[in-house]
Amino acid sequence: MRFNRILLSATLVVVALVIQVSVLARLQLPGAVPDLMLLVVLALAFVYGHVGGALIGFGAGLLADLAPPADHAAGRYALVLCVIGYLAGLARPEKGQMRSAFVPMAVVVGAALGSTLLYAAVGALVGDTSARHVGLAGLLFTAAVYDLLLAPFTVPLIMFLARRAENDPLAETQSSGGADVASGWTTTGTGLRIGGQRGGMRLRAARNRAARAGRIKGVKRL
Repeated sequence: MRFNRILLSATLVVVALVIQVSVLARLQLPGAVPDLMLLVVLALAFVYGHVGGALIGFGAGLLADLAPPADHAAGRYALVLCVIGYLAGLARPEKGQMRSAFVPMAVVVGAALGSTLLYAAVGALVGDTSARHVGLAGLLFTAAVYDLLLAPFTVPLIMFLARRAENDPLAETQSSGGADVASGWTTTGTGLRIGGQRGGMRLRAARNRAARAGRIKGVKRL
């Protein structure tokens, strides 16, 4: 991954984690908690593809596993977001630009349901049965609703920032400026050479004509 991708992804993941822990987790909403980390991974996967989405999802999930007040085994959420980021990256369109809002919204709903189910399944494998006591159906419904309501305010903005960092206007300006300078240098040098050669040929021709005229005049005088 490029440096600008890593820097932007790390910044967005850290900011999302801070908001997730300090704000969203304290809203005391019924059922699930709005998953801003999931939306960040989805938005970046839409632009960077399945490989970038898997890597970002793993890093974001691992950071969420280690950040307090985590009450589950480390690596559990990293696995979930890694799989979700990979699958979401498969839906990436050309140039990372969505033509309609239906596809990303459908992916958000599917990711909310899939991440909740996968998280509960991994928890069941390690002996965590808290999802059964809370109610899996209620978690699925509220997770889909909360993430769907939060997605229009986050996913387009994150995709815009990712595309802007991917384009890197400064690098493009430098590269295009270097190409213009190089092409201009070549063109100018060629023009000077051709102009110099033509000017020299004209000067020589004029001198030859003047010399011939002088000789003819001299003959006539004689």
